[in-house]
Amino acid sequence: MDPQEPPWKKLKLSLERPYTDDSGEPIPELFDITPDGQHIYRPREDPTALVGTKLRRIFLERGIDFFDAEKGIHTSAAPQPQGDAERADAASTDGEAAEPSHHMTPEELYKMRMTLLPQLYVAFGEMCQARDLLTLLLSSSLPSQPSTLPPNPLAATVVTKPPPIVSVQAFNSQLTIGGKDKALRSAADLFKSAADKMEESRVSGEKYWVDALKIRRGNWGLIPAPLPLGSATGKGADKTSKDFLISFGLEESPALFRRRAIGRMSTTLGAGSSSLEFPMRQRTRLRVSISRSAPDSTRQTEYNLLTDPDDGSLDGALRAAQAEVVEQEVFAALIREASGLPTASAEVSERLILIDAAQNTELRFELVDGETLRNDDRKVDPYCDLVYSLLHVLLSRAHRVLKSSRLSRASIAPVPAAQPPPILQPIIDILQYREFWERVREEIDRVVAALRLAGVSTKVHYDPVADGGETLVASLLSDKSSPVSGDALLRIDDRHTLRFTTASPSTLIVHLPQATLPIASISQLSQLLVDEISSRLLSRICEIGTELCERVNGTWFVDLLSGRSVGRWEGCTL
Repeated sequence: MDPQEPPWKKLKLSLERPYTDDSGEPIPELFDITPDGQHIYRPREDPTALVGTKLRRIFLERGIDFFDAEKGIHTSAAPQPQGDAERADAASTDGEAAEPSHHMTPEELYKMRMTLLPQLYVAFGEMCQARDLLTLLLSSSLPSQPSTLPPNPLAATVVTKPPPIVSVQAFNSQLTIGGKDKALRSAADLFKSAADKMEESRVSGEKYWVDALKIRRGNWGLIPAPLPLGSATGKGADKTSKDFLISFGLEESPALFRRRAIGRMSTTLGAGSSSLEFPMRQRTRLRVSISRSAPDSTRQTEYNLLTDPDDGSLDGALRAAQAEVVEQEVFAALIREASGLPTASAEVSERLILIDAAQNTELRFELVDGETLRNDDRKVDPYCDLVYSLLHVLLSRAHRVLKSSRLSRASIAPVPAAQPPPILQPIIDILQYREFWERVREEIDRVVAALRLAGVSTKVHYDPVADGGETLVASLLSDKSSPVSGDALLRIDDRHTLRFTTASPSTLIVHLPQATLPIASISQLSQLLVDEISSRLLSRICEIGTELCERVNGTWFVDLLSGRSVGRWEGCTL
């Protein structure tokens, strides 16, 4: 082979199965794998012990003289002359007569057993039949025939059984009375259990109707249950429903969630059984969380407060089940809208929606297990509670629009189908407005702090939400919701005023004495504040200079191009 060939051509692979690994250790043979992933290997067998076991089995199953017998068989197989063969046969015949029988093999024992067992069964059957025949003959009475014997050929004696002693009679009476007492007690227990079941059935029926009246009084929907499986449905059959179902879903919810919002009243009474049953209940709750990044790169996550409406009553159990179904419907609507957000990006999974709502703000909607959920008071945020409540308000608005559209389609005139208003976009606008307002407020506070540090009297007033609570809810419930608006008022030196108005999600307008300007960025806001405050301060400097130079006929004015206050008097310029 050419030494210049590449290394991969020099590689040799053995076709024999490997028995050792790279370290020279023997490779164990995998025997089984348990359900928890544990490997079970076949134990190694000692060749010496294996040979000894096989030899021991040979002597136990074939006899101690197995090798001698095998040797005799192989020796007798050699060719012999005719005379020798006859003498050998005679000798073998004599030997068989004199030699005792050898040990039986399992095959021979099984053959003998199969031969004898049928015969034994036949003999057993014949003996049983003879026994039954004798019993029958002895028990049967012979027919009356005229006797040929003389009267009273033999003397007869009547023997009567003596009565038992008093103690035995008392014991027999106790046995009889005890047996009757046990039978009477069994019968009494049977009647008592039947009476208890009848009483339980009566109490269960009364409780069933009382619960039905309580549920109807609570304004929950009761609908007739379908007929049981296998009921007669032909002509003339009784198709009257014998049971109620409770419908606690919203009127305009999709059919999927209305089917989940079905409950039934239990007809069984138990120590831990509930009066209501919810076959389609998933026991999940919607948790809203907001994560914000602090300036020191730490991340703080806060949640909404989840309460359990189930207080042990029928109304509480229905309210808890209804809250779960409504939250599942809200989550399904959020999944539909998350992919089409114009001002935010979203990640959607089966039970989690992650939205980058604003800068350094992450909004999370998650379906969690309601039975194991615990609230942490240190991480409860009012903004999360606000978002959680707004979701229900916006869902009610969407249902109202769908109902109006459905009722209008019932008329003769054709009406186009109305699209339900969005649920997620107003939430994103509010969170973006919150982040935008905090940035605007931070910029204004920085300017106010600088002016106060310089000794200039400065006052500021913030009103992030100008409308009241009722007005805000009314705007959210309207078909076309109006944006959330607010204003900020900055007063400098108790004379000059700057007014800012804001609107969700990120609209800022400044109202100046000479104009109204929209602000597009924070840098533009900073530059506007610097220019306006500088002009106000320069004007104040001119006023002070005019008062001081009044005796010398001084003149003060503001040079807007250079951004300076200029004073002139008696040939001097400042």
